[in-house]
Amino acid sequence: MFTRRKALKTIGLGSLAMGSRSFLFAQPTTDGGNPLAIPPLEEGELIEGVRHFQLRLQQGTSSFFPGTTTATLGINGNYLGPSLHLHRNEPISLHIENQIGEPTTLHWHGFHLPPSEDGGPHQTIAKGDTWNPQFTVRQFAGTFWYHSHMLHTAGEQVYKGLAGMIIVEDDEQQLELPSTYGIDDIPLIVQDRRFDDDGAFQYLSAYEDSVIGMHGDTILLNGTRLPYFEATSRLVRFRLLNAANARTFTFAFSDGREFQQIASDGGLLPSPVALTRLELAPAERAEIVVDFSDGRDVKLLSLGRTSNFPEFSGAMSRIMRSLNAQAFDILSIRPQAQLQANTQLPAQLASLYRLPEAAATNTRKFLLSMGAGMRSGDDRGPGRGTRNGNGGGYGGGNSSINGRRMELNFINERIKFNTTEVWELSNNSPMMHPFHVHHGQFQILDRNGQPPPENEMGWKDTVKVRSGEHMRIIMRFTDYIDEQNPYMYHCHILEHEDQGMMGQFLVVE
Repeated sequence: MFTRRKALKTIGLGSLAMGSRSFLFAQPTTDGGNPLAIPPLEEGELIEGVRHFQLRLQQGTSSFFPGTTTATLGINGNYLGPSLHLHRNEPISLHIENQIGEPTTLHWHGFHLPPSEDGGPHQTIAKGDTWNPQFTVRQFAGTFWYHSHMLHTAGEQVYKGLAGMIIVEDDEQQLELPSTYGIDDIPLIVQDRRFDDDGAFQYLSAYEDSVIGMHGDTILLNGTRLPYFEATSRLVRFRLLNAANARTFTFAFSDGREFQQIASDGGLLPSPVALTRLELAPAERAEIVVDFSDGRDVKLLSLGRTSNFPEFSGAMSRIMRSLNAQAFDILSIRPQAQLQANTQLPAQLASLYRLPEAAATNTRKFLLSMGAGMRSGDDRGPGRGTRNGNGGGYGGGNSSINGRRMELNFINERIKFNTTEVWELSNNSPMMHPFHVHHGQFQILDRNGQPPPENEMGWKDTVKVRSGEHMRIIMRFTDYIDEQNPYMYHCHILEHEDQGMMGQFLVVE
């Protein structure tokens, strides 16, 4: 179990620089490696049964390359934020100060909470202002995150660093899993970034950036470039968060070793799932446990994707065929000579209730599209080009759901309180879209009529909807009624979200 005692013991080692409440960043090197920075673990202060957190959104500078500095945004630091340690069923109060020089928001991704506390586009924090959300943590133990959700500028703000991890602990789940933060329980915030020669972030500097979203050629892991991690225990638990704006990562190890996935977006799976590769779209999370008892150095990689997109003249074919095709080294892992035998992985993890499809009282349809008019994918024509099936993408910026772009004053859906619904998701665009629903967690019923794989049988809040795919999810809308404040649903490619590939719903009586 993840415990406060273990966390404080880890912090006491001094390697997390907790005195300054900021990351420990080694000076960038040119010899192939920097120690992996570990975000500080923020416990908050428990006062009369309520856990209080102080978060300052601020401007800063970071040195990702030798001899250069990058203007960044951070939370209680220069880049990214601390890992917030929350407890299931505990009330929390957050004092958030906006000092980034422009309006922003802070969204609690994956949380089941009132829409007024959600941190979506309606909960804007003005420049120099503060926001004080309060809610009770209803999540099961798991890995979540928080990030900017500012309308039209979320992509740039997250790109510059406004994001962090959340770890929820559930005292009822007393499993013996690797759980010493920073030692055998390791947060991995994975991002790709692109830089100018002077070290500045490049953002929306090419045509394809607005079509497929921001893709970079440099990996930052917890804000570290070329990171390495020295394993001291036989089993290590990695909390993987794809915090990229648009890139999908396919994780695997350089020697092909097997690992066990133990959790998805919303918490533990029923039992460990043995894998040799794992695909995570933007905003998806997974917890994996890896055995390093062989003592061999190994790399965590992201594998390049092979595209079957048709080849034809013009930029669109080139862009789609290159999408997620690049391979990356993510993390070098160097086991020490003597490894602690920390635990054995349990055969059973959690008892998950599957929402019965028969309980659904309504079905809604959502069509994810790009482009407009004859190039939207709605018109099927002869030949092998974009008009023969899933078109779109021409004239970047035309991202929509059910043919509409996001408008703050337009409510797309009204959902009856305390009901269960099936949402049918279809994608007629040429690329995958990760679909995220605020309000809480859902379950996947099927993809193209087939049940999901084992590692997608748990709770999810973000799901990949591939080009041409039709899938169904099921969700229950409980606990919170609000006739004024909506929840969001949207593509989590942040540039698509900023362009309007987003809608909103009310939960009503």
